[in-house]
Amino acid sequence: MTESAERLLINERGRKMAQVKLRKIHDYLWEIPREGKMKVAARVYADSDSIRFLQAEGASKQWDALMQLKNVSTLPGIERFALAMADIHPGYGFPIGGVAAFDIDSGVVSMAGVGFDINCGVRAMAVELEREDVEKRKEELAEALFGRIPAGLGSTGKLKLSINEMDEVLVKGARFALERGYGSAGDLEFIEEGGVVEGADPGNVSFHAKERQLKQVGTLGSGNHYLEVQYVEKIYDDHSAEAFGLHEGQIVVSIHTGSRALGHQIGTDYLKVLKKATGRYGIDIPELELVAAPIGSPEGKQYISAVKAGINCAFANRQVIGALTRGVFVEQFGLAEEAVKTIYEVGHNNLKFERHRIDGTEKMLLVHRKGATRAFGKGRPEVPKAYRDVGQPVLVGGTMGTYSYILVGTEKGMEETFGSSVHGAGRLKSRKRALKDYRGESIVRELEREGIIVKVHSRRGAAEEAPGAYKNVERVVDIMVSAGVSKKVVRLKPMICIKG
Repeated sequence: MTESAERLLINERGRKMAQVKLRKIHDYLWEIPREGKMKVAARVYADSDSIRFLQAEGASKQWDALMQLKNVSTLPGIERFALAMADIHPGYGFPIGGVAAFDIDSGVVSMAGVGFDINCGVRAMAVELEREDVEKRKEELAEALFGRIPAGLGSTGKLKLSINEMDEVLVKGARFALERGYGSAGDLEFIEEGGVVEGADPGNVSFHAKERQLKQVGTLGSGNHYLEVQYVEKIYDDHSAEAFGLHEGQIVVSIHTGSRALGHQIGTDYLKVLKKATGRYGIDIPELELVAAPIGSPEGKQYISAVKAGINCAFANRQVIGALTRGVFVEQFGLAEEAVKTIYEVGHNNLKFERHRIDGTEKMLLVHRKGATRAFGKGRPEVPKAYRDVGQPVLVGGTMGTYSYILVGTEKGMEETFGSSVHGAGRLKSRKRALKDYRGESIVRELEREGIIVKVHSRRGAAEEAPGAYKNVERVVDIMVSAGVSKKVVRLKPMICIKG
């Protein structure tokens, strides 16, 4: 692989599309130089093999993450670079793993930069149990969690809300769930934004979106969402692990889900609004999926407030599931409730107004993270006080057959990525391809032989989420660590996985 590589991308009909030029910055960072309508260069964290894979997959327009990243760089007001983390793969408009920050005066807000699952994210909870404690009762625990945590397509939770109550959820976030008896006040300190963002306006969320969510607060959903019982298999950074309250062999529960039907409907509704805004304000976009509106426009403000409502919905959703999970451990092992503690919760499909340093000057930006995790370093006021001298925990999901990680943000990450890192392994195969290559029953049996109990509501879902459908999470994490953007704290090994 030469340091400067060009590839002519051709879609399935053989029509020439475009050229993506890549320049090697260092072994783990590559750049698409600015040209044509690009406002800034685009950068991707990857090693040489990853770049070769992305270029090969880019031969099909349907699976072209590099072109999507280049397209993002053409949006008005974008600052410094269009960025992709090491888990990059194609998404709707923006690549998943994408990060883009915009000047609040000249920039735009784009639905594709958030996606349809608003504030999809992960909560990690430390349990005062050792691996051996759970091994003895693994099957019973798996059955209890599978029975207690609603999961699967169209699943409904215990909370049955009215439209007025749904408006409260959209304003109060995790605090709404706490008021209803789900969880403890101590949870909020360790949730990003304290479990609620200001500025959510339920009036900018459609009745249909709210109606779809009335029975879904407190549900996992389907797709790549999961609840995993894991143990700390390896510690890399003793100081940070101690700050997070973790030791080798300890049980951790990770909950991965988002805003469910409400978030999806907000995305669907605002595609139409932003499409009109794109034309009204004369925004030149290379791809229809990148519809956008100026941040300060009426349409932009409406969409941002609707996204904030979706963010709060996801916070409430995970707060309920976290409380239900805590209850299962209390019942199964006779633990006190405080023996199941929230380590941290952070989203990875979000919009955030954040202050970052640009050319030596601190500046307010609107940061889009699409399948990318906020990863702030030491000292930032957004980081819980208990972690401020080590940095923010970064929760990285792997696959149900490999590992997950807890990383920590670094100063270099703050300088290079607007304080962002990977959110997971990243897909290697589309869901359609995974269904051709795997069978759900076989995946469940294979994992059981490896000592991992998988409880699924859909065998199809197990096939779509087969470990082989994803990139090697160890390699993805190592790229970000080698680039200096993140630092490893612990590696987690799955024992039980609950999926839709």
